[in-house]
Amino acid sequence: MAANPAPRSQQTLRRPAVVIGRGYWTGRGICVELHPAEPGFGVVFEGLSPEGAVRIPATLASRVDGVNRTNLERSGCRIEMVEHLLSALAGLHVDNCLVRFDAEEMPGLDGSSQAFVDAILAAGVVVQQGAVEPVVVVETVRVGDGEVWIEAGPPRFAGLTIDYLLDYGPGPIGRQEFSLDVTPDSYRRELAAARTFISVDDASRLRAAGLGLTVSTNDLVVFGADGPVGNPLRWPDECVRHKVLDLVGDLALAGRPIHAHLRACRSGHRLNALMAGTLLETERGRLESAAF
Repeated sequence: MAANPAPRSQQTLRRPAVVIGRGYWTGRGICVELHPAEPGFGVVFEGLSPEGAVRIPATLASRVDGVNRTNLERSGCRIEMVEHLLSALAGLHVDNCLVRFDAEEMPGLDGSSQAFVDAILAAGVVVQQGAVEPVVVVETVRVGDGEVWIEAGPPRFAGLTIDYLLDYGPGPIGRQEFSLDVTPDSYRRELAAARTFISVDDASRLRAAGLGLTVSTNDLVVFGADGPVGNPLRWPDECVRHKVLDLVGDLALAGRPIHAHLRACRSGHRLNALMAGTLLETERGRLESAAF
């Protein structure tokens, strides 16, 4: 690969798109509008607070901790489970988009990013003035320890490559490995339809806490002792594919495309975000050292 590959141009939607669904956590109906945005705008969520409209940039500075999901918050306005939409936008190379929402979470849909991908492709993606400024990894960095970690090294091509190992030990999920050069075409074919998954026991605990009461086995993959309950897998390795889908979405919080070869083992949302931040800090340190 060339040391300095030619950057691609920024992109946005050709026209607005709408995705309608129901939230996993609240069970409320949700309408999400995706709007074109000018070059350099980035991905920004817009919701309502008691004081009026609030814009929340999809960056690490807006991220707040959440269990089993990625949440953003600013000025008292919060939006939860944004990782699937961010993954679809990043996977299809949509750099600039205004996302308007009318509830406190994104719709769960079928547990994948497919509906977002379909809406984006139906709206169309257009090239804009100005090149993207990717974070290009030049030296290997690692976060996590033991059996849960992510390592990023120099890219294999002008983009992002991910090797992911998922190991749940004995049981219906078991050990799964998946590798992908993430391009708009490969994302659409190999990742977009991969659904989130949960165990029967975890689903029961959530229901007991009053959460996910409207969610059924049609809305995600629920694993019992012998495998999926009432909903066949789309791929034998669908679980690890969904982990890669989540990783693409969480890395988008860097606010810029990442050009790297990533190896991940059992990572989740917190560690994914930590890697995005570490890559930005490493780049900042390298540029500051070069300036002296």
